[in-house]
Amino acid sequence: MICKISPNPFATFSWRTCNAGATAIALSIMALPAMAQTAPHQHGTSANNPPPVFVASTAKPFSALMGDAMTVMEDGMKRASMNGITEHDFIAMMIPHHQGAIDMAKAVLLYSTDPELRNLAQGIITEQQNEIRVMQTWLQRFEVQRSGASRPAR
Repeated sequence: MICKISPNPFATFSWRTCNAGATAIALSIMALPAMAQTAPHQHGTSANNPPPVFVASTAKPFSALMGDAMTVMEDGMKRASMNGITEHDFIAMMIPHHQGAIDMAKAVLLYSTDPELRNLAQGIITEQQNEIRVMQTWLQRFEVQRSGASRPAR
């Protein structure tokens, strides 16, 4: 909080009030990580609603497409199946994150004529698709290894 002294020489100013407000704001900000730790993340839940789908189309303005891409990405990340294993959870969250980058790049290709930006968007699409395939393969291998490890030895 910025506390300014009024140019009016008759204005009342109190550092105590200013500091109290700044302290309250600082304490609120410091409490955010703790509140985030206790907030339920609901990963892996579908909430009986089908996931939203991104459609790249000039029927919507660019800003709406970017909003749609964010909505789909956030939904995908919330639906990601988390199991508490760092590597698995990282991959589960990164797949929808990468798909969000692909969707945004598709939106740019619809609206931008800048050759450098179009080239960048094409590169993002290609690389992120490749990385998604690598992550999906890793997840499949992880699940096979995990299911084999959970079987009792004969």
